[in-house]
Amino acid sequence: MTTYGRSPWIDQFPKSRVPAYPKFRGNTTTDVVVIGGGLTGCATAYAFAAAGAKVILLEADRLGGGESGASAGWISTEPGTSFSQLERAVGAKSANRAFQSWRRAALDFAALIRRLDIKCSLEPHETILVARTPEETGRLRREQKARAGAKLDVRVLNPRAIAEELALAGTIGLRAKEGATLDPYRATLGLAAAAAARGAALFERTPVRRVTFTRKIADVHTSSAKIRTGRVIVATGMPTTVFRGLIRHFWFKTTYMALTSRIPVKIRRQLGAGTTIVRDLAEPQHVIRRVGEDRLLVMGADTPAAPRRQRDKVVVQRTGQLMYELSTIYPDISGVQPEYGWAADYGLSAEGIPYIGAHRNYPFHLFAFGDASHSVTGAYLASRIMLRQHLGEMDAADEVFAFRR
Repeated sequence: MTTYGRSPWIDQFPKSRVPAYPKFRGNTTTDVVVIGGGLTGCATAYAFAAAGAKVILLEADRLGGGESGASAGWISTEPGTSFSQLERAVGAKSANRAFQSWRRAALDFAALIRRLDIKCSLEPHETILVARTPEETGRLRREQKARAGAKLDVRVLNPRAIAEELALAGTIGLRAKEGATLDPYRATLGLAAAAAARGAALFERTPVRRVTFTRKIADVHTSSAKIRTGRVIVATGMPTTVFRGLIRHFWFKTTYMALTSRIPVKIRRQLGAGTTIVRDLAEPQHVIRRVGEDRLLVMGADTPAAPRRQRDKVVVQRTGQLMYELSTIYPDISGVQPEYGWAADYGLSAEGIPYIGAHRNYPFHLFAFGDASHSVTGAYLASRIMLRQHLGEMDAADEVFAFRR
């Protein structure tokens, strides 16, 4: 039987081991308030606490229980748009910097997980972006040319190599060697614990009602308390009603995921020899990754964000659609049932990359909004960019993610 609307990472985590953090009560003063207890918020709380700041993190519900715990758990070395599209939007130099920053963040994020010894099933996996139709082939060859012109690392696969590795009838593929996968819920809880060990104070079930500020200081208001601070980090992924003035920068979207039930050994042998992550050029794009030795996770079928009252119905419909689309990519999978079907919301910016950093209308705030990459790399990248901006040590490459780009 299929479980709909719940992420397997959260659903299968032992309930007795879910950490409980208190609600925030009373009034206080601190260096930094982080709003949002997902992967970005917890990574940021850890980064700031490790740098010596006094940090309070406020999560409206439970840590990792939102879009982070519902993600695909993919550490991608590339942002959520093609190089050629980004080059047209922001210029060749900025596009190159964005791709280099993303790759570096993917490597550093995996290194941090290992250094902190967070048990989240971190595994290295290469990714292949593959074209399967004449139209996709033309697009991918143009992408290859654009990347080569920018002196990015381009590893091209021919149809024979694609067939041998992926068991797909592709025409051309581009390989990215340094990606990884993990359990995003366990990673979030692990980073939260690491932040707490560094002195960060974490609070759950404490929604922020509003943020007010003067020329000198900001006040973060909950339903019954106030925190005075010189820095507000907003790591909610998308603008909430507290920051409704920034909503105009984004389109609100939903991506869907389906995790298969156990695939018999005989069928698994027809799915390719390795554990490479597959990306195609369909619109919307599919991402396919192994989970364990005997399951596949397929992500795609993106739509404009559905009203909450229709969410359950849409998840069921999109799960069925994803399983059908998976069977068109891997016909041998036909008949295998989904074990889970669920969704995750995200914001899409005009350029396809997130906005990270300050906004002129909010003098004490740093934001991390609009990561449409469907990977968790942006969470780590945002934590580092915001720390650098807070410390006044901005990297030139950070500018491509700024609101003023």
